[in-house]
Amino acid sequence: MSGESGAWLQYARENLKVAEMTLQAGLLNPCLQNAQQAVEKALKAIRGRRGLALKRTHSIRDLNRDLVASGVTTGLGEDDCDLFDSIYVRSKYPLDSVLPDSPPDVSTCEHCVKRAAQVLAMAEGLLEG
Repeated sequence: MSGESGAWLQYARENLKVAEMTLQAGLLNPCLQNAQQAVEKALKAIRGRRGLALKRTHSIRDLNRDLVASGVTTGLGEDDCDLFDSIYVRSKYPLDSVLPDSPPDVSTCEHCVKRAAQVLAMAEGLLEG
């Protein structure tokens, strides 16, 4: 796959790999940040392939809503969107915690990496299949 969608997909793969590596190393904040970025970039790859304009947002909810409205089933539920959207800003700055209600833990990180892998696999299937 080449082109803009292919580039977004490659970046998503790299973010997922970093999320997996940082989870293994016990680095939970960067794990969550990279899992969120893998999902965001996979969704943007699908947008491009579907002919939807690039949306300059980090909101998984907004990206997901647009794709669902265009007929794409992403598999992301409301809880997933809430979780990934809560990660983006908080993981960049040491204000409190990546998560709004608690510090990150291994279980949350494992869940996010798993969901990111599922979204990436779905995107690959749509774009390469």
